[in-house]
Amino acid sequence: QVLLVESGGGLVQAGGSLRLSCAASGHTFSSNVMAWFRQAPGKEREFVAGITWSSDNTYYADSVKGRFTISRDNAKKTVYLQMNSLKPEDTAVYYCTARTLGYFSQSMYQYNYWGQGTQVTVSS
Repeated sequence: QVLLVESGGGLVQAGGSLRLSCAASGHTFSSNVMAWFRQAPGKEREFVAGITWSSDNTYYADSVKGRFTISRDNAKKTVYLQMNSLKPEDTAVYYCTARTLGYFSQSMYQYNYWGQGTQVTVSS
């Protein structure tokens, strides 16, 4: 069993920054892929960024490339999402997720553990 707890969401003006954190517990992460997805009202959940736990490879959606940075602290079992130059269209609930088997995927259906989500609101 894996428990994921997100924090760091909030309200920010356009152009501002936020850092989301995802603390993981309950499972060793030597082979896990971690990722952030987001879901805006009335829209499907979409991939934002991903990172492999042991190899340090990172992946980004085109919409956030150059503005968002995903990173991890293995000792703390925590994944971060640094979000800069935020735009109103980044407003969504952001979810941390883990895939315990297999390689990186942008499909939400390949991830088997999810956090409760944290709201990010960007005002114009």
